[in-house]
Amino acid sequence: MKHVILGAGPAGVIAAETIRKHAPADEIVLIGDEPEVPYSRMAIPYMLIGDVGEEGTHLRHDPGHFDKLCITVKRGVRAKAVDTAKRTVTFDDGSSGAYDRLLIATGSSPMSPPIPGIHAAGVHPCWTLKDARAIAQRATRGARVLQMGAGFIGCIIMEALAARGVQLTVVEMGDRMVPRMMGPTAGGMIKDWCEAKGVRVFTGTRVEAIETHAPLRVRLSSGQHLECDLVISATGVKPNIGFLENSGITCLLGVLTDEHLQTNVPGVYAAGDCAEAFDKISGKTIVSAIQPNAAEQARVAALNMVGRKAVLRGVTQINVLDTLGLISASFGDWQGVPGGEHVELTDQAAGRHLSLQFSGDRLVGCNAIGWTDHVGAMRGLVEGQVHLGAEWKRRLMADPTQLMPAYLATAQAQEHKSLVKA
Repeated sequence: MKHVILGAGPAGVIAAETIRKHAPADEIVLIGDEPEVPYSRMAIPYMLIGDVGEEGTHLRHDPGHFDKLCITVKRGVRAKAVDTAKRTVTFDDGSSGAYDRLLIATGSSPMSPPIPGIHAAGVHPCWTLKDARAIAQRATRGARVLQMGAGFIGCIIMEALAARGVQLTVVEMGDRMVPRMMGPTAGGMIKDWCEAKGVRVFTGTRVEAIETHAPLRVRLSSGQHLECDLVISATGVKPNIGFLENSGITCLLGVLTDEHLQTNVPGVYAAGDCAEAFDKISGKTIVSAIQPNAAEQARVAALNMVGRKAVLRGVTQINVLDTLGLISASFGDWQGVPGGEHVELTDQAAGRHLSLQFSGDRLVGCNAIGWTDHVGAMRGLVEGQVHLGAEWKRRLMADPTQLMPAYLATAQAQEHKSLVKA
């Protein structure tokens, strides 16, 4: 049996290792589109901060790791097309290869906004090790840096830039920071926090053009012009699925999969940032580009690829973010659901905010800033789809800080009932 894995990030590596564990004699080919050894993008900010060297981003630190597992690693090769009838993949170097089982773990790529000057020297995404090397050269202490985008990834990059001592300006076209993770109150509090830390933040503002002479000159939709030594684009990502056009593999936002991570084509699977999987909490398929999801999806896909039935229990919708020391969290349907109820508690002076969203007597989503003690309870209640009952829902509506007592009283009771039935 020959397993071809497209993508050498965390999902691809975990899948390859899982296949090898359960199928010692099978052939495994792991294909990455960068010339680098397999590494984690999530480690790049720590490299920019200086907490780790470049080798600290590597997923496996033993140079002979993949050779010892008899996993063939091909680097700097990108899939161009998949022929599911012939079970072959064509690559951009003109080569092709056959497969018995195929895993699509191609991840995502940064979106490039249609802005004049976006491809100029000194304008970079922060996505690859190559990007990080270029950013490190320019993001020196005192350098004028403008970052486009204040989403989840943008805030992580911002943390690294601030640690390097640059003069940082962040421009976000949404009406608040982290708009896909936080509501208006929470997003506003994060902005206030960043500005208090010396970061200049423009929300509801777009970059309209980048003039490419030195220094770079950025024109904002507000009419302002800013001179910069470095511009970083962090305006979102999109799944790498373009090569699947005309393959017969169903794609929506990502590669659509079932509970086994198999696509509509038998023998073809998907995992990680490019996969669209069913989320039992929201009742819909979603792309959730966080590493814990990539790891679990890779494990489940790999087991099914070797004939061991495994089921994905759900897609984790969790984001926990450290923005210059301010901890924020988002779980589940944090924006609420039709017909649901919600409650908010905000203490601006203390830098704390809680927003709870209910559907019936279940907690289905929440936002939190500064309430780190409640993170475990939030996750347990939301992911466990715990029925709080009328009384505990009433208590939480009256005092959202009672999350831990509510969890202990209801989630454990629900678990006990399940064990009794079993």
